[in-house]
Amino acid sequence: MANQNGQIYGLTILSPIIQGDSKDLAHATAIRWYLARQPRDRRSPLARVTGTHQARLVVMDDVAYVGAPACEEHLKSRYLVFESNFDGELDAYLMRMATEAREFVHSVWQHCVGYPGVDDAHAFAAYMKKCQVNTTFYFADVNNKTVKQNLQALQLQSALARFIERHQGEEPAVLQKAFGEFLDAMRRAPAPDPGGDDSHRTPQENRPHD
Repeated sequence: MANQNGQIYGLTILSPIIQGDSKDLAHATAIRWYLARQPRDRRSPLARVTGTHQARLVVMDDVAYVGAPACEEHLKSRYLVFESNFDGELDAYLMRMATEAREFVHSVWQHCVGYPGVDDAHAFAAYMKKCQVNTTFYFADVNNKTVKQNLQALQLQSALARFIERHQGEEPAVLQKAFGEFLDAMRRAPAPDPGGDDSHRTPQENRPHD
């Protein structure tokens, strides 16, 4: 099905940027400057939007002419391109963008034609869907699992590798006791934060060393 790979949704949005005389350049530049100042780790505004696997924003000035046999074409305006892979349904995700990343969304999309603001999350979702193009073929960076499930799997994988490295060659009784403690620690471990750098650590490993 277009746009979906299992429960993962691949979203592509092309929002025309406001133009008129030299203002089209001013609006496009404002978006670029704002995006360039945003963090890309766990502090990223889009990392706060529940269910986001990955997201990308870019200003597209025009389409490139690659030569014959292609036809030379040009865009009628600059476009803000937004791509995201996320869990769940489209409408719910777009409304979460309007509430969970409210300031960021407004700062970016206020430069686009027809943007209704974020006070009405339903109106924002409807606007974004008008700008949507079908994602018929896309690279799914994850399997058919949620963000939380993938982070927990990566946490367990990395922690198990570290456990094996630390306990090679130990006596069976010692190894069995250590593995029991490891399993208990992993059961109690909270899901790592999206964009975080400590997903491989157990609660014991995250404690400060004496």
